[in-house]
Amino acid sequence: MIYVTRREVFAASHRLYNSEISEEENLNLYGKCSNKYGHGHNYTLEVIVAGTINPKTGYLIDLKILKDIIREEIINYVDHKHFNFDVPFMTNIIPTSENIATSFWNRLVNKLPSGKLYSVKLYETENNYVEYKGE
Repeated sequence: MIYVTRREVFAASHRLYNSEISEEENLNLYGKCSNKYGHGHNYTLEVIVAGTINPKTGYLIDLKILKDIIREEIINYVDHKHFNFDVPFMTNIIPTSENIATSFWNRLVNKLPSGKLYSVKLYETENNYVEYKGE
C-alpha cells in the first residue's frame, strides 16, 4: 500500500454558532470563535489517497488530476469565503474544523479516478488540526 498526499492552502472565515441555543450559550460554548461577524484562518488541507501503483503509469494517482479535483470540489468554493454564508455544501452545518473536514471528505470520496480516499486533514492553525478517515 502506498499513500500519496496533496496539500492545498486557502483562507476562509467562519462563526461557530448554533442557532438552536441562545447568544449567551453560544458565547459560553464557543468563546471568541462565536464573534458576531466571524473570524478567519489560513487553512491547510491535506488529502491522502491510498492504493497500489499502476505499473503502466508508475502512479497511484496523477497529482495534477488530484490537484484539479481538490480545487474543483473544494478550494473554488471555500477560498476567501465565509463558511456560514458563502459555501453551499456547509449550509446549516456548524463550521467547526471537524464538520468542515467531514464535508470535504464527502465532496471527494467518489471523485477519485484511482486509489481510495484515505484521509482528509484540515489544519486550522499550525498547532490545531483534525483528521477524518471516513465513517
